[in-house]
Amino acid sequence: MGRGGKHAKTSGRGTKGQNARAGHKKRPEIRDFIKRIPKLRGRGKNINTSIQQKPTVFNVGDLNTMFKSGETVSPKTLNVFGKVKILGTGTLDKKLTFSGVSFSKSAKEAIEKAGGEIK
Repeated sequence: MGRGGKHAKTSGRGTKGQNARAGHKKRPEIRDFIKRIPKLRGRGKNINTSIQQKPTVFNVGDLNTMFKSGETVSPKTLNVFGKVKILGTGTLDKKLTFSGVSFSKSAKEAIEKAGGEIK
């Protein structure tokens, strides 16, 4: 005579062992691979890096060789897309006009000392 009814013997669980126990189930193998992948989210390995675009850096000494006296220094004349920052390394002996760029304290002093103009 058969067991009858829908749920008896293994109560629909089918086998002995880990599969028959309540609570914990076997994990899908793919989950182990997914858990090994770090949560980068497009920031690389260091989550503390800034999201903002870093400025392109030029030294005062470089501008002294790149421009003639009286010319205007801007991101457009430097052929740069985005922000530009001028640092104070080197010497400046030309009178230049600056617009749309940021400066370090030493660069600002060197530009004013050479008679340059900041807009």
